[in-house]
Amino acid sequence: MDVGEQPVAEPQPTKHAPVPTKKERRGTEVVGSVYRVPWVTRLGPRLGALERSAPLVTLFKSIIDPLAVAATLFVLAYLFEGEVSGFVFCVGVLAFLLAGYLLDGALLFLHRRQLWRELLLFAVGWGALIAAVVGIGWVSGVGDLIDRRLFITWAIVTPPVLLALHAAVSLLVQRSPYVEHRPQAAVIVGATQSGRALARAMATEPLLRLNFVGYFDDRAASRTGVAPESVLGKMSELAAYVESHNVRAIYITLPMTSQPRILALLDALRDTTASVYFVPDMFVFDLIQARFDHVGGIPVMSVCDSPFAGLSGLVKRASDVVLALLILALIWPVLLVIGAAVKLTSPGPMIFRQRRYGLDGQDIVVYKFRSMTVMEDGENIRQAVRNDQRLTPIGSFLRKTSLDELPQFINVLQGRMSIVGPRPHATAHNEQYRKLIKGYMVRHKVRPGITGWAQVNGFRGETDTLEKMEQRIAYDLDYLRNWSLWLDMQIVFKTAVAVLRDPAAY
Repeated sequence: MDVGEQPVAEPQPTKHAPVPTKKERRGTEVVGSVYRVPWVTRLGPRLGALERSAPLVTLFKSIIDPLAVAATLFVLAYLFEGEVSGFVFCVGVLAFLLAGYLLDGALLFLHRRQLWRELLLFAVGWGALIAAVVGIGWVSGVGDLIDRRLFITWAIVTPPVLLALHAAVSLLVQRSPYVEHRPQAAVIVGATQSGRALARAMATEPLLRLNFVGYFDDRAASRTGVAPESVLGKMSELAAYVESHNVRAIYITLPMTSQPRILALLDALRDTTASVYFVPDMFVFDLIQARFDHVGGIPVMSVCDSPFAGLSGLVKRASDVVLALLILALIWPVLLVIGAAVKLTSPGPMIFRQRRYGLDGQDIVVYKFRSMTVMEDGENIRQAVRNDQRLTPIGSFLRKTSLDELPQFINVLQGRMSIVGPRPHATAHNEQYRKLIKGYMVRHKVRPGITGWAQVNGFRGETDTLEKMEQRIAYDLDYLRNWSLWLDMQIVFKTAVAVLRDPAAY
């Protein structure tokens, strides 16, 4: 299951490009079923001239495609009904918000080997958008307010409109006289991990218009981990090579500790007309939502940030509130029955309140139906285990089916939790594991969730070893790296399936 950026095919070796080693191929890591593309690979399309597709892809994904989806609905409504009703307008706004997360803007500039894959992803995204709109209409009971002929026509007509729009812009850009169509010769200074990832990006993305020529590195070829023939010389020979071979782009991928060498290299390149780019060696960091920004005009780079900044945070919160209200409207009889059963089968309160870490590590109070005879909320809390003697007569059933978690939809409305996110641990467990697991507290950069990416991948229930908790945290951090509304929908669906057959629940 793909939940983030799509896997990039390995480049075919050329006479200039080195053959990636097995270790290099691990530059894109698989954790569970998450495919992570290295930060440098994602940065590659942003490192150059107008013809590179990433800014246009972002523009289409964020603005143009959602506007086209909504505008098509409004035009069809006017043709069918002579006006755009308030309900149709609301559907258009909903489609606009969903399109930015479910449709793939990378349909621009497709080459043949990617065409069918991207079209399939587009079809899946459009199908998910239609299903979401229909589902919300059905659950809310207002689906009959829109003309079915209008809705079906919109569902059929919009994909060709989007494809035609993408094709027209792609053709316009590729034929523009302001775009350089000949590939530029490019060299990389430093056969580092980020340098090798950048070389692979050049080989696999022809729209970058970069012809990778080779590396310059002061180390012996045997120590660089690349094919010896791909190392063109030492750094002191770079300036002469650039002048004699008409190299147009130079990418410096040396470690940050190499400042004196970098300054000397830049001084030697002053007599050339090549463009020089510095690529920080970001592989030394565990990146969470890495991106560039500016503060008062001063460029800064985010190394660890929340995925829910700006519009993403608004969409996440809106989806939480809407879904929580719909679910509570449907399950309130179940809540009453469970509450009564808890009170009748064991002494004590119906709701168990426990302190957990919430957004930014702040203390929050989380609600659960009481499933145990104890109310632990101190410095020492023992995790539930199989056949736990502390369980109430219906406690095991509540925990196995996750029905004890249902009151947390109220926490969602309060703004303390999200429907999908890292599961909150007891405060005592947080204090224990933050000292043992690197990056443990990063999971608290978002609101905790009723369900999470770790839980649907088998890490639900007791974590009786440090290794299990480490794996759970790894999934939580991957959720932060790869969040999308589509990923949240997949997790909700998988949760419904896992609850019924997960042996780890007790």
